[in-house]
Amino acid sequence: MLLLLFGNINPLFSQELFVITDPASNVPANSVSVNLMNSLFDEGDAMNFHLMPEVTYGLTKSLMFRASSFISNRNSNLYLEGAGIMAKYRFLSNDEFNSHFRMALYGRASLNRADIHQEQIEIMGHNSGYELGLIATKLLHKLALSATMSYEKAEDNTSRYDFPYLFGNEATNYTISFGRLMHPKAYTNIRQTNVNFMLEFAGQSINSNGKSFLDVVPAIQFIIRSQARIDFAYRRELYSSMQRTAPNGFYLNFYFTFFNT
Repeated sequence: MLLLLFGNINPLFSQELFVITDPASNVPANSVSVNLMNSLFDEGDAMNFHLMPEVTYGLTKSLMFRASSFISNRNSNLYLEGAGIMAKYRFLSNDEFNSHFRMALYGRASLNRADIHQEQIEIMGHNSGYELGLIATKLLHKLALSATMSYEKAEDNTSRYDFPYLFGNEATNYTISFGRLMHPKAYTNIRQTNVNFMLEFAGQSINSNGKSFLDVVPAIQFIIRSQARIDFAYRRELYSSMQRTAPNGFYLNFYFTFFNT
């Protein structure tokens, strides 16, 4: 019976673990997930590397918490730039067999001590500040769709780096993500590796001046024994009217969940 239960759940679980965005679903209750997010972006005269370890805890099926840290090589050596916390509450869940619709609210806050070097606001690794957002996710058999809209505000990066007065410090973020299970065609046991294809679009508009950008992120994802996950993705700028130091690059993520902790 347990194997059959995993057989029904695993394809659903694996299709909505997106690379750069969160779905409305949470980490399972009483479980801990560890994610090592690696990114390598082209900054013109150098490659910008970021390592962002994350630990997520599912307190209940509706509420989870996450702690993150931000490490980069902008100062030639690996440097701990900052850290952040996040909470997500799933307030709507309409579940059916091989299908569901879910909605969640989330809040995120970060502290950063790096220099502020671009107009894009990104509290996940660049800015101090906070973000409040709404997520809606629809799963239909092998296809997952998810959309996010959020408000983000940047603050001074500690007392060392004031936020530039010429930049807008408030932004609206919007994402839409598509995920499809490509392999296996029929799920029979927990030992099968799932292969998912993801396509995500991420954009931002600065509220005070209307400057904006839009990126596309195709990705391939491997789910191993419903517990481990490997993501490989490429991010490409489609359009931008704002200053961004390194918009194009690669992601390589390693993710593992410890159930029933």
